Amino acid sequence: MATLCSPLLPVAAPAPPRVLLVEQDPEGAAMLDRIAIGLGCAAVRCRDGAAAAELLRQQDFDLVFIDRNQDDGTGTGLIAALLAIAPGVRIVATGPVATAVPAIKAGADDHLARPFDPARVRAILDNPQRCPAHAAPERSSGLPAPASRCAAMQVAMGMVRSAAGSEVPVLLRGESGTGKGMLARALHDHSPRRADPFVTVNCPSLSDELLASELFGHVRGAFTGAVRDQQGKVELADGGTLFLDELGDLSPSVQARLLRFVQERTYERVGDQRTRLADVRIVAATNRDLESLVLTGGFREDLLYRLNVIEVTLPALRDRPDDLMELAGRLLTVFCTEAGRTGMSFSPAAIALISSHAWPGNIRELRNEIQRITVLWPGRVIEADAFSVRIRGQPAAGPRVGGPHTLAAIEDAHVRLTLARTQAFDEAARILGIDPSTLWRKRQRLGL
Repeated sequence: MATLCSPLLPVAAPAPPRVLLVEQDPEGAAMLDRIAIGLGCAAVRCRDGAAAAELLRQQDFDLVFIDRNQDDGTGTGLIAALLAIAPGVRIVATGPVATAVPAIKAGADDHLARPFDPARVRAILDNPQRCPAHAAPERSSGLPAPASRCAAMQVAMGMVRSAAGSEVPVLLRGESGTGKGMLARALHDHSPRRADPFVTVNCPSLSDELLASELFGHVRGAFTGAVRDQQGKVELADGGTLFLDELGDLSPSVQARLLRFVQERTYERVGDQRTRLADVRIVAATNRDLESLVLTGGFREDLLYRLNVIEVTLPALRDRPDDLMELAGRLLTVFCTEAGRTGMSFSPAAIALISSHAWPGNIRELRNEIQRITVLWPGRVIEADAFSVRIRGQPAAGPRVGGPHTLAAIEDAHVRLTLARTQAFDEAARILGIDPSTLWRKRQRLGL
């Protein structure tokens, strides 16, 4: 089956971004360093503001990560000092969520919460739209395209392929971690806009004021800490695709601004009177029931109608048992390559554990677990003990005896788990008390 994500159009390779890490915590600095280098960035570490200032005077950097433990406990003083030395540098503050607002008001372009989420670090490093030195489309995440044997997922991917050539808004629905972002990227990659930017806005990550600035930009003096004019994501996405992730968390004031932009394609930067125009294709995603929010006044009905022209629903991973081990294997291949490891595989016990876990975090949870294992597990054969206690301790997913399930569903689940836990086909047939030829037909019907 053809995958959805295709390579970006050939472009001249830019120089690798240069990253400065101002981190007092050796473990945090090592993680950022490892991920930056893995993305092809040239990373330099230092421990304090004085060293960072000296490095910025001597060298050019595209991106600076600042530990909130610098100077006043928020890093805001250092942010202002470094921007005075290098006004064009992009700064990311690291620390608790509570430090995000003062850091961004001081001039930081983004915020990274602790403990560091490698996927979030990658998204920051891999998003040149925020970095003037590298004005190229966002690169693909490098993760497997969401190919699937699940009928519901195939329908979703088919709708995305059909919608790709149009200009109408698309709303992706599904639980957190089901792959909405990957499908949004696939839609862009198959659209006439694929050579132009694909820009993501994480809607619930910032306050109203900062999210409005994130979307539409601001001018110097628009609010405390707005020390320079700043482009918004709408402007950066001009000609391409704007992906609004977790749309249901937008505040009423931002919804009103967004509705006007969707209707007219015009906007103003925060604090500015000049009306600007941007040509973008909007793709949105949500894990919330927007219709219920409309009834309670939490979401504008007119905005919902504008964005929900084509609706695509993604099934949860627990509803895609035929895809689970195939996806786990593809993720293992990707992360082994990133970690420089070869020959890793899952033991029968690990396969049984993967097959029985409910995966409430869906693909994101599976991805993070396998990525951690490829870094930390010492052997080539991944045992059940390699998985976190949270994974090993969760009750099995799927139909359970006594639950509201059909006999066929319970039988199918039992056959799957028995096949996953046994090393020989005849052994599985013996445990199930059926003839091997009967088990073979069941396995074929289940697509195993």
